[in-house]
Amino acid sequence: MDGTIYDEIGGREAVEAVVSDFYDAVLDDERLVEYFEDQDMAELRAHQIQFISSVTGGPVEYTGDDMRDAHAHLDLDERDFRAVAEHLESALRANGVDDAAVEQILSEVAELKAPVLNQ
Repeated sequence: MDGTIYDEIGGREAVEAVVSDFYDAVLDDERLVEYFEDQDMAELRAHQIQFISSVTGGPVEYTGDDMRDAHAHLDLDERDFRAVAEHLESALRANGVDDAAVEQILSEVAELKAPVLNQ
Protein backbone atom coordinates (compact mmCIF):
# COMPACT_ATOMS: atom_id res chain seq x y z
CA MET A 1 0.00 0.00 0.00
CA ASP A 2 2.00 2.94 -1.31
CA GLY A 3 -0.75 5.57 -1.54
CA THR A 4 -2.17 7.65 1.25
CA ILE A 5 -5.54 7.06 2.85
CA TYR A 6 -6.59 10.28 1.13
CA ASP A 7 -5.87 8.74 -2.27
CA GLU A 8 -7.35 5.36 -1.33
CA ILE A 9 -10.70 6.82 -0.29
CA GLY A 10 -11.02 8.95 -3.41
CA GLY A 11 -9.31 12.25 -2.68
CA ARG A 12 -10.99 15.61 -2.20
CA GLU A 13 -14.33 14.55 -3.67
CA ALA A 14 -14.62 11.69 -1.19
CA VAL A 15 -13.57 13.88 1.73
CA GLU A 16 -16.17 16.48 0.76
CA ALA A 17 -18.86 13.76 0.65
CA VAL A 18 -17.84 12.51 4.10
CA VAL A 19 -17.89 16.03 5.55
CA SER A 20 -21.28 16.75 3.98
CA ASP A 21 -22.79 13.57 5.45
CA PHE A 22 -21.06 14.24 8.78
CA TYR A 23 -22.51 17.74 9.19
CA ASP A 24 -25.95 16.60 7.98
CA ALA A 25 -25.94 14.06 10.84
CA VAL A 26 -24.52 16.44 13.43
CA LEU A 27 -27.05 19.15 12.59
CA ASP A 28 -29.87 16.60 12.83
CA ASP A 29 -28.69 15.51 16.28
CA GLU A 30 -30.64 17.34 18.97
CA ARG A 31 -27.77 16.75 21.41
CA LEU A 32 -25.37 18.72 19.20
CA VAL A 33 -27.26 21.18 17.01
CA GLU A 34 -27.22 23.99 19.60
CA TYR A 35 -23.42 24.16 19.38
CA PHE A 36 -23.70 25.11 15.70
CA GLU A 37 -26.54 27.63 15.82
CA ASP A 38 -24.43 30.78 15.49
CA GLN A 39 -21.60 29.25 13.47
CA ASP A 40 -20.51 29.93 9.91
CA MET A 41 -21.21 26.46 8.55
CA ALA A 42 -19.42 27.08 5.25
CA GLU A 43 -16.27 27.91 7.22
CA LEU A 44 -16.70 24.91 9.53
CA ARG A 45 -17.19 22.60 6.53
CA ALA A 46 -14.06 24.03 4.88
CA HIS A 47 -12.03 23.50 8.06
CA GLN A 48 -13.36 19.95 8.46
CA ILE A 49 -12.42 19.18 4.83
CA GLN A 50 -8.93 20.50 5.56
CA PHE A 51 -8.70 18.50 8.77
CA ILE A 52 -9.85 15.18 7.28
CA SER A 53 -7.63 15.75 4.25
CA SER A 54 -4.59 16.45 6.39
CA VAL A 55 -5.04 13.46 8.73
CA THR A 56 -5.46 11.14 5.74
CA GLY A 57 -2.25 12.30 4.06
CA GLY A 58 -3.83 14.60 1.50
CA PRO A 59 -2.08 17.59 -0.05
CA VAL A 60 -3.65 19.92 2.50
CA GLU A 61 -2.40 21.43 5.71
CA TYR A 62 -4.96 22.23 8.39
CA THR A 63 -5.03 26.00 8.93
CA GLY A 64 -7.99 26.29 11.29
CA ASP A 65 -7.80 27.49 14.86
CA ASP A 66 -6.00 25.53 17.53
CA MET A 67 -8.43 22.85 18.70
CA ARG A 68 -8.44 24.07 22.31
CA ASP A 69 -9.09 27.69 21.27
CA ALA A 70 -11.74 26.73 18.72
CA HIS A 71 -13.79 24.72 21.22
CA ALA A 72 -13.10 26.38 24.60
CA HIS A 73 -16.27 28.47 24.63
CA LEU A 74 -18.54 25.46 23.98
CA ASP A 75 -18.20 23.63 27.32
CA LEU A 76 -18.27 20.23 25.60
CA ASP A 77 -18.24 16.98 27.53
CA GLU A 78 -17.33 13.37 26.89
CA ARG A 79 -20.83 12.58 25.61
CA ASP A 80 -20.64 15.39 23.03
CA PHE A 81 -17.22 14.27 21.84
CA ARG A 82 -18.37 10.66 21.53
CA ALA A 83 -21.51 11.69 19.60
CA VAL A 84 -19.45 13.71 17.10
CA ALA A 85 -16.96 10.85 16.67
CA GLU A 86 -19.82 8.41 16.06
CA HIS A 87 -21.26 10.68 13.36
CA LEU A 88 -17.84 10.92 11.75
CA GLU A 89 -17.41 7.16 11.82
CA SER A 90 -20.86 6.67 10.27
CA ALA A 91 -20.12 9.21 7.53
CA LEU A 92 -16.80 7.54 6.73
CA ARG A 93 -18.37 4.09 6.55
CA ALA A 94 -21.37 5.34 4.52
CA ASN A 95 -18.90 6.66 1.96
CA GLY A 96 -17.10 3.34 1.61
CA VAL A 97 -13.99 4.07 3.68
CA ASP A 98 -12.47 0.75 4.72
CA ASP A 99 -12.07 -0.36 8.33
CA ALA A 100 -8.33 0.29 8.55
CA ALA A 101 -8.69 3.84 7.24
CA VAL A 102 -11.67 4.53 9.53
CA GLU A 103 -9.65 3.33 12.52
CA GLN A 104 -6.66 5.50 11.58
CA ILE A 105 -8.81 8.60 11.12
CA LEU A 106 -10.65 8.01 14.40
CA SER A 107 -7.36 7.53 16.23
CA GLU A 108 -6.26 10.96 14.96
CA VAL A 109 -9.55 12.39 16.20
CA ALA A 110 -9.16 10.64 19.59
CA GLU A 111 -5.83 12.41 20.08
CA LEU A 112 -7.74 15.70 19.98
CA LYS A 113 -10.15 14.80 22.78
CA ALA A 114 -8.26 16.58 25.58
CA PRO A 115 -7.88 19.91 23.77
CA VAL A 116 -11.43 19.81 22.35
CA LEU A 117 -12.83 19.13 25.83
CA ASN A 118 -10.47 21.76 27.29
CA GLN A 119 -8.83 19.22 29.64
